[in-house]
Amino acid sequence: MKLLLTSAGVNNKSIHDALVDMLDKPIADSNALCIPTAMYGHPWVGPGVKAWQFISGISENPMFKNPMVDLGWKSVGVLELTALPSINRDRWVPLVQETDVLLVSGGDALYLYHWMRQSGLADLLPSLQAVYVGMSAGSMVMAPNIGEFFVGWTPPTGGDETLSLVDFAIFPHLDHEMLPGNTMAAAERWAAGMQGPTYAIDDQTAIKVIDGAVEVISEGNWKHFLP
Repeated sequence: MKLLLTSAGVNNKSIHDALVDMLDKPIADSNALCIPTAMYGHPWVGPGVKAWQFISGISENPMFKNPMVDLGWKSVGVLELTALPSINRDRWVPLVQETDVLLVSGGDALYLYHWMRQSGLADLLPSLQAVYVGMSAGSMVMAPNIGEFFVGWTPPTGGDETLSLVDFAIFPHLDHEMLPGNTMAAAERWAAGMQGPTYAIDDQTAIKVIDGAVEVISEGNWKHFLP
């Protein structure tokens, strides 16, 4: 699976070009599934109108603008992970296997991780040919863990573990004007408490991962921390 791990979606030319290159065909010829699940676990973005805004690609609030669903896909469907355990796998697994791209919203990374596991999507991800595009929590969930700084919703088993599909963790929304706690100094303290490599990235930055090779795509600010 190819990963494009963003802080705030596909919101500049460099990230957009990277996505098109990963798809190997135009966006207009590609089918997408969007996953809003992480939003329901975070008090700022769900449930309610902001979940609808992500799914529809419409938002007037610059913090919650979603340059993912509205990029001009051939088709966009909704994959709601909380619903999947209640339906037969043969109704949704082929859909996921055939899609060109998964668009995974921000919200709460541990809530997303929990429902990726409960739904069975976590087991499918490594074998998929689709491009996975994460935003904020949708990117953070790929890491081995997220760190106490980002723990909000508490999973039944506790802890801050996530998927471990990459070997680094992500501190998103670096220096965001609406998140005064997301400073470089805070990122450095967070990184110092993590056991593996980490990246702090702003909203103009993404991390591309193909077959384990990591490349930072940025028109903004970012920093790589080694343990």
